[in-house]
Amino acid sequence: MVQCEMCGKEVSSPSRVKIEGAELDVCDECTDFGTELKTEDSSSSTSTKYSTSSSGSSGSSGSSSSSSSSSSGGGRRRDMFDEMDEIAQDFDDQIRSARESKGLSQKELAQQLNEKASLIRKLEQGNSLPSDDVRKKIEKSLGIDLSAGGSADDEEWSGGSSDGSYTLGDVVQRKD
Repeated sequence: MVQCEMCGKEVSSPSRVKIEGAELDVCDECTDFGTELKTEDSSSSTSTKYSTSSSGSSGSSGSSSSSSSSSSGGGRRRDMFDEMDEIAQDFDDQIRSARESKGLSQKELAQQLNEKASLIRKLEQGNSLPSDDVRKKIEKSLGIDLSAGGSADDEEWSGGSSDGSYTLGDVVQRKD
């Protein structure tokens, strides 16, 4: 017996359904939440087709009960956040000091970047994070780097010994 990946109910033959972009093995009741995937029975192809009805034949895909194993290899899964640059915590101070050192007002910098002065004000106050486009424009215009430099802290923490000898106090760095 396999568990439904939506509700956790035990199912003997789950249906393969695409819900919010994820392919899940679900029970008959949860198939209505997504689009059922049907596999072609041709000998040369193993691709999937999406059905357009979400109410129909939920018992016909009993052969697709295998779990999703699309990521082969023993490495860590990659996601969209791996490619994103992390912005420095003091980005607001960096923007303000670089702007002031160039002798620009917030309005002048905004005109240079083709943005609103209120956006520059919000960024310098730390009330808003810059989008990737705005961050790149600011970095180019002011000659600064707003990304947080890669450090050993960015690596995935593997933990300590399995006997539980680490506590939160061993790992956290206080800012007193």
